[in-house]
Amino acid sequence: MSKKSNTSKRYTAEFKRDAVALVHSSGKTVTEAARQIGVSPGGLRNWVNQDKADRGQGSAAVLTSDEKEELRRLRRENREQQQTIEVLKKAAAFFARESTK
Repeated sequence: MSKKSNTSKRYTAEFKRDAVALVHSSGKTVTEAARQIGVSPGGLRNWVNQDKADRGQGSAAVLTSDEKEELRRLRRENREQQQTIEVLKKAAAFFARESTK
């Protein structure tokens, strides 16, 4: 019995762009195009849907690539700020104890 790998294959932005262009220009279905270039149909479908969202043609519920990047950045900043707040709380508590000695 073979095990499925837990690591997913990473594709460059250029490869994804070309794959989406193939779907749009060839008249092939996503499944046919995916088979031709050796990627999963689900993955290629996601790339096509993301392309639509980035061009303003997708569902309003789907974030554009720029929005996803901004969300990642804001979450990272939030995490860093929360860590800073925790350090400052500990420092304030330490100095409060020291000033009462």
